Amino acid sequence: MIAAIKRAGSNTRGLLAYLYGPGRQDEHLDPHLVAAFAMLGMPDPGRDESATLTQLGRHLDEPVHLRNSEFGQKVTDHVWHCPVRAAPEDRHLSDAEWGEIAQRIVEAAGIAPPGDDLACRWIAARHADDHIHILATTVREDGRRPKLHDSGIRVGDACRQIEKDYGLRQLKKGDRTATRRPTQGEMHKAERLGWEQTSRQWLEDRIRAAIPHAADAEELIAYLEAGDVLVKPRRGPSGDLLGYAVGRPGDLNKNGEQIFKAAGKVAPDLSLPKLKARLETTAPEEHPTARRNKPTTPWQQATEALDALHTAITDTSDSPDASAQAHITALGELIEATAQQAPATVRAELRASAREFARAQRSRVRAEDRAAQALRSAARDIVHTATGPDGSALVALLAALVWAAILAGRWHEAKGHAQQAEAAHQALQHLQIAADHAITPVLADLETRRPKEDALGVLARDVRAAVPDHADRILADTGWPALATVLADAEARGHQPHQLLKEAAAQRELGTARQPARVLITRIQHTSRNPAPNRRAEAARLRSTASANASGPQHRGSQPTAAPAAPVQQERRSRR
Repeated sequence: MIAAIKRAGSNTRGLLAYLYGPGRQDEHLDPHLVAAFAMLGMPDPGRDESATLTQLGRHLDEPVHLRNSEFGQKVTDHVWHCPVRAAPEDRHLSDAEWGEIAQRIVEAAGIAPPGDDLACRWIAARHADDHIHILATTVREDGRRPKLHDSGIRVGDACRQIEKDYGLRQLKKGDRTATRRPTQGEMHKAERLGWEQTSRQWLEDRIRAAIPHAADAEELIAYLEAGDVLVKPRRGPSGDLLGYAVGRPGDLNKNGEQIFKAAGKVAPDLSLPKLKARLETTAPEEHPTARRNKPTTPWQQATEALDALHTAITDTSDSPDASAQAHITALGELIEATAQQAPATVRAELRASAREFARAQRSRVRAEDRAAQALRSAARDIVHTATGPDGSALVALLAALVWAAILAGRWHEAKGHAQQAEAAHQALQHLQIAADHAITPVLADLETRRPKEDALGVLARDVRAAVPDHADRILADTGWPALATVLADAEARGHQPHQLLKEAAAQRELGTARQPARVLITRIQHTSRNPAPNRRAEAARLRSTASANASGPQHRGSQPTAAPAAPVQQERRSRR
């Protein structure tokens, strides 16, 4: 149940005309009162043919007129309007139930506190099955104004209790960091123009998509201007950027003028100060040559950067919350960046995940944005890369994003951030679908190269030794043959399967994994992608270096040749 308190000015009669009228699209049916401060003798134009809207308006405005005549200072902001709407899946509520709900809302808001005979005058009108409108005049019978500070919070708490008492859909308690819900006017306008999203939603998506591309606020403005967003920057005399507003092409007012919305009104975390704090605390951009010389791809770098999120969320230092919130905010940027560059087969699910996760990116905890430099840089590298990921790199990154979303949801839940925890859960579902889709061809390829039965037995003993608590589930998983292939490939590159299994299990708990073998596949493919260092070759190199330092410089062509790698896999098999 949603109650949206609105400022309605001073025209009581005008608002009544809307409540009792046909509506903008003839959607109002059978308008009538369901509750009021005093139902006895209350004129109801919807039920009494002799009653008029003017009579009802004068009745509600009477304390306002008395105050104005006594004090001489006219009250001009006395109309209080609060639509209260049930969820589409909620059961039908009777007039009596809506009347009880209205009474609880005005009590919580401070319009009519319980037992207060001198409270404000109010009515609740119903003209549809799923909602009512509460109208009040905010001058009490004794001429004083009601105390409405933080009334929205109290009304929200009352709605959560009403949902429980009446068996309605239970929404999560907010913390005043959510974006504004689309108004009826915005939704009607989008429908009229054939838009799938309201202008506010459309603009939010475009700004969030631009964030990974920018290193500072000026770059963000330039990126938006180069796209399809209309931008109106606000600058000081020195030319410094002080703020910005954005507009959607075709979103015009009644005079045919372009509508611009302040970025902070689009979403609280998209205001210029918030974005500058996020963007301008990242590490300086690397030269393209340096980026090309990195030993791993941006996709693999992002997977490694996500390891820091686990550390940040489980940190017990003096300011763990600030670091955790920073990493969760940057995680949203990484999901967005991945969605932009991922193959088309998983792009829709990743975009849906990024849109859902946006609510989890902000809370009342102030983020220490510098703590998430590595994660934010990884997102920027991904959107700037010219090549997409190979199958195993994409699978590893998506698996890491799934685990990161789980951790983010747990952190928000532990902090009592109900809406953010729910957003992380919704984003997780889309990530899991994308991860399942991406890993399917990888598993098919691995299963065609499954080891022979004797090798499977040896690897199964490694599993039981490394992760004994989860071995039965892993070996019963349909992905076990593919995992065995990954372990055999890693061993051929000089890695120890037993050690890889222990490290992978330490990075991602297996008890909550739906398919533990798949979790291990993605992790081990990532960590074992390069050959393991050869100890004999490294020892020979160190001996030759020490000898060269002792005897003086050698000719470049006379450097000792490293010893060949020992046949690790064959040696381990013979010992068994």
